[in-house]
Amino acid sequence: MMEQMKPSGIDWIGEIPRSWNIKRIKYLAQLKGRIGWQGLTSDEYTDVGPFLITGVDFSDGGINWESCVHITEERWAEAPEIHIKNGDLLITKDGTVGKVAIVENLQGKASLNSGVLLIKTSGKYNKKFLYWTLLSEEFWTWFRLKNAGNSTIVHLYQNDFAEFSYTFPDATEQQAIADFLDKECDQIDSIATDLEKQIALLQQYKKSLITETVTKGLDKSMPMKDSGVEWIGKIPAHWDVTRVKYFCRMYSGENLTSTDIEPDGDYPVYGGNGKRGYYSNFTNDGEHVLIGRQGALCGNVHLVSGKFWATDHAVVTYPTKEVINKYLYYLFQSMNLNQYSQSAAQPGLAVNVILALKTCLPSTLKEQETIVDFLDDKCLHIDQIILQKEHQFNILQQHKKSLIYEYVTGKKRVKEVR
Repeated sequence: MMEQMKPSGIDWIGEIPRSWNIKRIKYLAQLKGRIGWQGLTSDEYTDVGPFLITGVDFSDGGINWESCVHITEERWAEAPEIHIKNGDLLITKDGTVGKVAIVENLQGKASLNSGVLLIKTSGKYNKKFLYWTLLSEEFWTWFRLKNAGNSTIVHLYQNDFAEFSYTFPDATEQQAIADFLDKECDQIDSIATDLEKQIALLQQYKKSLITETVTKGLDKSMPMKDSGVEWIGKIPAHWDVTRVKYFCRMYSGENLTSTDIEPDGDYPVYGGNGKRGYYSNFTNDGEHVLIGRQGALCGNVHLVSGKFWATDHAVVTYPTKEVINKYLYYLFQSMNLNQYSQSAAQPGLAVNVILALKTCLPSTLKEQETIVDFLDDKCLHIDQIILQKEHQFNILQQHKKSLIYEYVTGKKRVKEVR
């Protein structure tokens, strides 16, 4: 017989089983972090010694020990309340907030930096059940409401976290739910990982197809010659080797502050990584290839048309009569322009560097058009498959999200303990 439900008293949780309880986390666990005077600087990191766990070391619900830095024995010893051992539950409170991990495979000593909290559950309160709760919308809805209206820099403050309320059954059912979610989510993650690999392979195949086609052409029976360019290799004998500056002009866009860009408006705004929003004026009209010139993704290529504003983080191209725009779009994708960025701190592409690059071109516009038609057809087909895979991946992620929430709030029960 199905157990009767009762109001939880929390809007985003709704009803819970009558036998379940709800309490603030401060009554169920101790929260321990590195206090102010124990702050560590990167100058103190060492190559050996106790591990120092930071937010970047969280990986797939555990800790990546290979990425951890180390600290001295003295620094480790000064904070015994955050000495870490296998089985401990951790959550990030700064940086990428809300990453959760259970410590496993720790060999030796470990401590925490100031961006990570240790959660020590007591008695009948199951750590793995709490782990799944912290991954659920039960926690994230509370967190979003707690931070509503705050600045873009988001923190999980320890005092706030202590007030987080969550629902739980008796110890036996907590363990049963944790075991169930371990098994079910492992299966979902396995399928999702396979889909991600398939998507990556399709994206790599598309990139290889474009490069092969714009450097070798479509007629494999044509005589070939050495291009003299390492990344290109041999090209059809009737093609030309030339520098970008001889068939294309390039100009950086015009500065526009983020406060000027709106979510809706008259004309789209394109920056270094694509579309950013809208503005009331435009800098360009017509079809153009844009190349991102700032940031980690500089060198990305977009084909846009109509009236638009290009910011100073984008390069606008103007091909000469020897090359068509769409061919230029595929050609620049093949050239892996990101490799020519010149600054490690803030990667950037200089226009004169792009213009000086050597590449190859078919000798006639007709051949370019034939190649464009071929790549349009093939890339559309590949993109459609990728979209299907991404849709399947998103459905899996949504299913996992719903599954976790439903079981940690008692909307669904593990049959063996009902």
